[in-house]
Amino acid sequence: MKKNKTPRLAPPYAAETKDARLAGTFEVLIPVPNRNKPHRVPLQFPSLSAAEGWMHSPEGKDQIAEILDSAE
Repeated sequence: MKKNKTPRLAPPYAAETKDARLAGTFEVLIPVPNRNKPHRVPLQFPSLSAAEGWMHSPEGKDQIAEILDSAE
């Protein structure tokens, strides 16, 4: 019997901002189905731990869910 292998999205992650004007800050990126680049949350964080903390906060979870819902 074959297993149904449905592709799963990677979880949201925090990464250093690539924009040179905001050097030294971090941002949260959310992989979205049917999109080549991950969606960028329009917030900047001073450290990686602050960005990861926001992702696990109630506000962050709500905003991530809202972005994923609007993408579908």
